[in-house]
Amino acid sequence: MTTTSDALQPTFDGLAPRKRRRRAPAERIRADARPIAQVVLDVQATHLGRTFDYLVDEHQSESAQPGVMVRVRFGGRLIDGIIWNRVETSDTPASSLRFIERVITPHVLVSASMREDITRIADAYGGTRANILRLAVPPRVARVDKEQQLAATSRWIGRSRFSERDDETLERGFQQFSECYDGAARLRAAIEGSGFAAFVCDARPGARAWSADIAWMIVDAMRSGMPAIVVLPGLRQCEDLARALETLGLQRFAHTGAEHGGFAGDFAIMGAALAPAERYRAYVAAATGQIRCVIGTRAAMYAPVEGRALFVIVDDAAYQNADGMMPYAQARGVMRLRAAGRGGVFVAMAFARSPLSQWEVGRDARTTPVSGPSEPVTPLPSVRRDSMPWIRWLNREELNRLADPTIGSRVPHTAVRILSQALETGPILLSIPADGVGEALACTRCHRQARCAKCTGPLQLVGDAVPRCRWCAAAAVNWRCPECSCERMRVVRVGATGTAHELSGLFRGVPIVLSSPNQPRGVIEEVDCRPQIVVATPGAEPRVLPSVLDARANPGEYRAVAILDAWTSLYSPGIDARVDALTAWMRAMSLCAPRTRGGQGLLIGESDPALARSLMVWDPTLLAAKELEEREQTGMPPTFAVACVWGRRDAVMNALTAIGAIDGAWAEVSIDGVAMPAMLGPVPIAQPVTVSARELESTADRVKAVVRVPLADRAELAVRLRAAVSHHVASRQSGELRFQVDPKDLM
Repeated sequence: MTTTSDALQPTFDGLAPRKRRRRAPAERIRADARPIAQVVLDVQATHLGRTFDYLVDEHQSESAQPGVMVRVRFGGRLIDGIIWNRVETSDTPASSLRFIERVITPHVLVSASMREDITRIADAYGGTRANILRLAVPPRVARVDKEQQLAATSRWIGRSRFSERDDETLERGFQQFSECYDGAARLRAAIEGSGFAAFVCDARPGARAWSADIAWMIVDAMRSGMPAIVVLPGLRQCEDLARALETLGLQRFAHTGAEHGGFAGDFAIMGAALAPAERYRAYVAAATGQIRCVIGTRAAMYAPVEGRALFVIVDDAAYQNADGMMPYAQARGVMRLRAAGRGGVFVAMAFARSPLSQWEVGRDARTTPVSGPSEPVTPLPSVRRDSMPWIRWLNREELNRLADPTIGSRVPHTAVRILSQALETGPILLSIPADGVGEALACTRCHRQARCAKCTGPLQLVGDAVPRCRWCAAAAVNWRCPECSCERMRVVRVGATGTAHELSGLFRGVPIVLSSPNQPRGVIEEVDCRPQIVVATPGAEPRVLPSVLDARANPGEYRAVAILDAWTSLYSPGIDARVDALTAWMRAMSLCAPRTRGGQGLLIGESDPALARSLMVWDPTLLAAKELEEREQTGMPPTFAVACVWGRRDAVMNALTAIGAIDGAWAEVSIDGVAMPAMLGPVPIAQPVTVSARELESTADRVKAVVRVPLADRAELAVRLRAAVSHHVASRQSGELRFQVDPKDLM
């Protein structure tokens, strides 16, 4: 009888299964010098935000340098990580130490100065080094590493002629810059000098004038031996700046495709929207010192440059500059922190000055890890007056004065007449609000947005209940408008659709181009310099190509620019709503011809007087000063350090109790000498967008709370919140718990 152990699967002759010999594991010998590698693993859990010790094999000792990417075993899985340091001893028992599996990258990805920057950024925003590395170092592409190895062994590496050029271009650029800005000499002295310096620069009017000014700063920095990093809101702005740099003689970094590996260029574009190979190639080129200038979107704020550098951010209040992943770092804060740590130069350039920039140029500015005193650089009054179009505000009062019979229409007769005259010589631009519909509460009599009497937050109507604040959830009982004392509110629906169809009846026979991300043709990049109407949403304005017949008469400008539906700016719920509106309006108006060439701008509809006046005289400090004054009175940033905490109700309340925001030392803040609660909320919020993070409707109780502390306690606030989240995750408590320091918005 055949036993089970003797039973074999029958096979044909010659097809018996091949017996494999098990190889004995190769003997590993720890390195003689600094055999312990401290590795930051690609593990995003907050409670694991530290280094882990691994042994370095002797044959890997030369390649396993601090800053390279390695692969190790952790928790039974192979995980990538960055060697943070090499040391002689470890506190981990010898029996628990494992060897590094292999070294992945042949070059250092994260230098010593970058590792210091990443540590400071993680501490400033309450994250871990792994959180920052996930965003700073793009996903590896193996063929790019091979290209770099071939380029290193080859003598053919593209060289730029920029370093061989004389200083004529630089001096001409500085002469133009100094003729336009007050404070240009101080900025140049800081770039060519030594030590940390910070500046707040208000962009001058003119089509793509801001890109020419930043290009001069970059050239000056590179001529002085400094690398440069520029963060812009979108790829369209990156292309504008790239063209300005190419005009000054700089070459765009590119891979030539040669078999032996070829690279050439002075600057590279880096952004998350680029192809993985292009983004990783640009990062490696900067890390290895092949290029010294990086421009791009938010991802460029972590560009690996060495030494003292120039850090520039454009439109620092833009929502694109706020990271969407833990620890939700702000590009402005990251750039200034890196500049201060390296003794470099930080420049925040924007059309509309943010309240933080206004606070930094004031006398009461205090230093935090991500902010501090700055010097203003403003356009000269004569340049501002001659470079901007003639801007008029066609509100109800002005139309009454002009006896316009079409008061209340979307495009009144006065605007139609002005735009029709401009169409005789070239294109015109009509800027409309972003597509989509939202709701807001406003006063029935004066139409101003209804706000909370407790914290000035926007009110919302949930069902048929009493209106409540979106920030602190306080009920608006016995509400009264502070402007006209009216006690009634009404729902205002904000949105813009069918604009092209409406304009076709006003301007018959004129071509209409619609540029918007939500339209079938999407965003139109460029339009010809001929009579046509361009309707665009903010950020999607096409550039005008220079006239073929006479580039001097129309060097790529609109003949007129009109802002439609200005009243929508009154009902945006965000804390930076007015600043964002002014930025969009000034960006559109900058594409218009100056008044010296007949350019005209129209602001159509009711709006905040400070907002309208800032646009009409091209002085963003008017609105910024008012915003800062209101925030000082209500205890909002930047006069106070603020953090948003959200998640399941019990987890949020436990975290706020742990940091002392409910009944501890941070339970109250002093605003103008009056003790006020430090916490606003909690306010119920919607379920997460991702399906995997949602809960059943019967158990879901998701809330958000706002915590305010004095600026001196900002660093401690980030540390306490990180400790609270670490305890929540390590103890495996159920429910979501997240936080964000210095949020763009409070909702």
